[in-house]
Amino acid sequence: MRQTLRLCLAATGIFGWAATASAQQVITFASFGGAYQAAQRKALLDPIQQKLNIVIKEDTLTGLADVRAQVRANAVKWDVADLGGASCARGTVEGLFEPLDYGVIKTDGINPKMVNKDWIGVIYYSTVIAWNTEKFGENGPQTWADVWDVKKFPGTRSFSRGASETMEIALMADGVAPDKLYPLDVDRAMKSLAKIKPNVVAWWASGAQSAQLLKDGEADIVAIWNGRAGAAIKDGAKAATTYNQGILNADCLVIPKGAKNGELAQKVIALMVSPELQADIPKYINYGPINEKAFATGKITPEEAARINSSPTNTARQTVISFDYWTDNLAKLTEKMDAFLQQ
Repeated sequence: MRQTLRLCLAATGIFGWAATASAQQVITFASFGGAYQAAQRKALLDPIQQKLNIVIKEDTLTGLADVRAQVRANAVKWDVADLGGASCARGTVEGLFEPLDYGVIKTDGINPKMVNKDWIGVIYYSTVIAWNTEKFGENGPQTWADVWDVKKFPGTRSFSRGASETMEIALMADGVAPDKLYPLDVDRAMKSLAKIKPNVVAWWASGAQSAQLLKDGEADIVAIWNGRAGAAIKDGAKAATTYNQGILNADCLVIPKGAKNGELAQKVIALMVSPELQADIPKYINYGPINEKAFATGKITPEEAARINSSPTNTARQTVISFDYWTDNLAKLTEKMDAFLQQ
């Protein structure tokens, strides 16, 4: 009888544990993989799992097309997705996202440009000037006009093959003030790009490629995302960067339309943009908090803030990209840029 009782109790314990485990809610988060998603896991997802007692599974995506395909097929498998800012703006136009509940998600400390009815910023990244310190020392180019000055700074260049950001860079190199960029003077931008084109060794198509160009020394000066530059330098690249005339861009969070766990996704997003968790992002990757209140949590020292792209001091040295402009113009300017690169 005792043996039977022990077996019954053991079975009860096992089934009780199984019931608890099965009751634990599970959602899926999709992002861009690599060092960025690994940082999101440590800074955001792990603490949220503990706080909400849930399981957050992960998947990877390549951009808006992945979300669009799921929504249009009525086969949505992601509850929260991380996308580039321009993709978020485009997805709003296409009706691909669920509305966000700003009764749950607090936006205090977040630039209103990064808050929309169905998306919200999660991190800032910057496109910055990076240069080879073995060639230029610590006194590399400090403005885009310097990058275009091939006499003062001789050598090879590399820029993104995408129209977004590259056209802004070309206009600043030609003398347009950062606060006067929009609407873009496209003809002027293309003429500016034509001037530097003979010195461009590669038009990069991914962050990984830009970092490799910098690390290998194949390009002496690279327009690069600051997180990629920081990782390359940490990995041994002989390079330095400046935030002067950087372009502040952002990734954002969305709930794909038809997501199965929308209510829980709202709570997850609320925590992802909260100051306390936002302050942990720079510990794991060289991107900045979207919530400026992160800098008042005490987690970020003044010395660390000096290196973070979205600190008040560094934000003042940069310009914020216009998602609205690129929503309306990305398709046609991408075609224009592609044609230019093929000439």
